Amino acid sequence: MSKFSAAITAVGGYVPDYVLTNKMLEDLVDTNDEWITTRTGIKERRILKEDGKGTSYLAIKAAKNLIEKSGIDPKEIELVIVATATPDMKAASTSAYTATQIGAVNAFSFDLEAACSSFLYGMSVAARYIESGKYKKVLLIGADKNSSMINYKDRATCIIFGDGGGAVLFEPNKEGFGLQDEYLRSNGSGREFLQATYGGSSYPSTAEAIKEHKHQVFQDGKTVFKNAVFNMADVAVKILDRNNLTTNDVSWLVAHQANKRIIDATASRIDLEEEKVMMNIEKYGNTTSATLPLLLNDYESKLKKGDNLIFAAFGGGFTWGSIYLKWAYNS
Repeated sequence: MSKFSAAITAVGGYVPDYVLTNKMLEDLVDTNDEWITTRTGIKERRILKEDGKGTSYLAIKAAKNLIEKSGIDPKEIELVIVATATPDMKAASTSAYTATQIGAVNAFSFDLEAACSSFLYGMSVAARYIESGKYKKVLLIGADKNSSMINYKDRATCIIFGDGGGAVLFEPNKEGFGLQDEYLRSNGSGREFLQATYGGSSYPSTAEAIKEHKHQVFQDGKTVFKNAVFNMADVAVKILDRNNLTTNDVSWLVAHQANKRIIDATASRIDLEEEKVMMNIEKYGNTTSATLPLLLNDYESKLKKGDNLIFAAFGGGFTWGSIYLKWAYNS
């Protein structure tokens, strides 16, 4: 059997209509547009406001956008992975519901959670299924309704996060395009610095905990920032060195959109010019699992077959890593 790789062959994305601007946040917490923009690069973020609609709604919309753009028959999809930190429910699978709603009736499915690194880890998992030779079409979706776990009285978190979803289709490729290498890491000692404590099995939700917002996201901003800057830049350097790539070889940096200063630091560490750095944080904020596929969706028209893409992400846990992928098609 001929050797083949796992390539991205289609992308899709979705963000809600409701726009929460920096100016609007000035009425909720002690902040202002200049302060937020200077420290994060964010100008606005999208919020899913409708009652009863969760992460699956974002995932379904992103997947349907991919299906419509690519013309793929959803019945041909064999596996649906939903990378998310905000599943619809505690027990019921978000991915199973998503697969059914998009018509992927012949697929099995599962959720994958690694905080802001969820989609990056999902790329590795999706690629392994393709490389096994058993599966031909794997749909990987990154989606999060972050607004469901944000305290809009907490300035440290409410200015950062937004809601959104993005999707990619992985298929076998015999031309050498697709996922080339990965460098993935985690360190559980960082758990205490970024978490939503109550609502899981260790600390079930209580009326008192909800009243005190302990079921919503808390972060030690300085510690998270310091670790994100170092680790995202470090893995990006390692993936380049391991594959004998120079800055001139890199077409695009596809970095998790958590903070513009973190993205800039990663690009600076590998001496990459600004024109090669994908950026949409100013429009969406940090959409957690959705940042990387939303970047691909927004930049799809600029991507060329054979482009070398370096992905990098960092998330709570701590989780982080980098992936080297060759783009497989011209849009």
